[in-house]
Amino acid sequence: MSQLAQTDRLFFERAGLDRDKTQRLVEDSLAGAEDGELFLEYRLSEAISFDDGRVKSASYDAAQGFGLRAISGEAQGYAHASELSEGALKRAAETVKAVRHGRSGAMAEPPIGTNRRLYEPINPLADPGFERKVALLGEIDAYARAKDSRVRQVMASISGEWQAVQILRADGGRVADIRPLVRLNVAVVVGEGSRQETGSHGSGGRLSYERFIDPAHWQASVDEALRQALVNLSSVPAPAGEMPVLLGPGWPGILLHEAIGHGLEGDFNRKQTSAFAGLLGQRIASKGVTVVDDGTLPDRRGSLTVDDEGTPSQRNVLIEDGILVGFMQDRMNARLMGMKPTGNGRRQSFAHAPMPRMTNTYMLAGTHAPEEILKSVKRGLYAVNFGGGQVDITSGKFVFSCTEAYKIEDGRIGPAVKGATLIGNGPDALTRVKMIGNDLLLDPGIGTCGKDGQGVPVGVGQPSLLLESLTVGGTAS
Repeated sequence: MSQLAQTDRLFFERAGLDRDKTQRLVEDSLAGAEDGELFLEYRLSEAISFDDGRVKSASYDAAQGFGLRAISGEAQGYAHASELSEGALKRAAETVKAVRHGRSGAMAEPPIGTNRRLYEPINPLADPGFERKVALLGEIDAYARAKDSRVRQVMASISGEWQAVQILRADGGRVADIRPLVRLNVAVVVGEGSRQETGSHGSGGRLSYERFIDPAHWQASVDEALRQALVNLSSVPAPAGEMPVLLGPGWPGILLHEAIGHGLEGDFNRKQTSAFAGLLGQRIASKGVTVVDDGTLPDRRGSLTVDDEGTPSQRNVLIEDGILVGFMQDRMNARLMGMKPTGNGRRQSFAHAPMPRMTNTYMLAGTHAPEEILKSVKRGLYAVNFGGGQVDITSGKFVFSCTEAYKIEDGRIGPAVKGATLIGNGPDALTRVKMIGNDLLLDPGIGTCGKDGQGVPVGVGQPSLLLESLTVGGTAS
C-alpha cells in the first residue's frame, strides 16, 4: 500500500473527513495567496525510563491534528487544531484568509515529486511489546553493575515514535510521508570515595527497535557510557587560556551545527541577523573546509523523504573549500530571497508553522590522519564529547562545555580534564581550521535541535579537526 493510501485511511476514512471537500477548502482558503498548505499529522509516541533498578516512568501518547497556512509576501496566516473535522477546517480557513486582506498574488510553483524512500514506513511501537522493552532496560542495568564495582547508578531509556503526515496544496498536489524514529540512551554514575562522575551514550535513527535491542548493540552502549564515566573519575582540573584545540570526529560536530549551521539558515540571512548575511560567494573559512546539510542519508535521525512543506530533501553544499555557496531554505524564505527551496522547511508538529531547519549537517573529510594531527600539537586540548552550549546567531559567539576532554602534551594524549569549556566565535573559528582529518564520522543518532521553541531530530558529524587557537575556560589554578 502506498504512503498516500495509508495516510488517506488515517485522515479521511478513519477521521471521517471528505477528501474532495477538504481539497476544495484548501483551494478556497489559499486563493490569492502566494503559497501555503494543509499539513495533516498523526503521531504515536512512547517512552520508558529505568532508574536505580526500577521503571521510573512510562508514557504512551497518540496525537493528531492539522495546520493550515496561507502566505502573502512576508506574512503568514496559520491556524491549527487537534480536531480533524470539516468544521474545524472551515474555522481555520476563515482565520488564514485574513493574511491576504487587500492583497493578491500568484501561487508559487509546487514542490517537485519524488518516488524516493529513505526509510521503511514501519511502526516501531508495534514490536517488541512493553514487557520486552522493560526487560531490556533491566538487562542494561544488571550488565552495567556487573561490569565494575564502582557503578553506583544506572539510568536507561528507550523511546520511539511513528509519525504519518500528508500535505495538501491548492494546486491539487498531495504528498505523504511515514516516519519512524527510535532512540536508546544509557547513563552510568561511578564513584570512588566521595567523588562521583557520569558517562552517557545514546543511539537512534529512523528504524525499528530491532537493531537497538540486539545485545551486541546495547552492551556496546553500556561499555561506552561506563568508559566515559571512569575516564571522568580520574580527570584533573582543565587548563585555561588560548591554545590549539583538536576536536574529535562524530558528535563534536554539534559545535559546527550550533555555532555555524544556524547562521546558514535562510530566515536569519534574509533578515540580515546572521553573522554570515551578505557573504554569499565570499571566503568565510579556511581552505579545505566543506560543509553540507544532507537530508537524504538513509535511516538517519535527521533525514526526511520530504520536508514538512512537501519538498524532497536534498544534499545541500553550504561551504565549499572555504567559500560560502548556499543557505538552507524553506519555501517562503527561498522565494523572498530569489532562491530555490532546499528541502529544509521543518516543523515540530501540526501546531507549528515550518521554518528553515537543519537535517544532517556535517563537515567533509580532509587528508590528514588523526595521529598526524595529534603529533603536530605540542600543548593543547583534545575535545571528544560535548554537553550543553549557548550560541548567539547574530554575533556567532558560542560557549560549549566538554563532557570528555584531555590535555595534549608533546603530541600525545595526556590526562583527562574536567570542567573545560570552549569559548569562541563561529565565523572566526572557521578561519582557524588548520588541519582536517580523514576520519569523517556521523553521530550515533541522538541530536535534537531547538529553534524558536520548536525541537526537531537532527544529525551532526565531522572528521577530526584542529583549530589553531581557541579560548578554553578551565578550572585549573
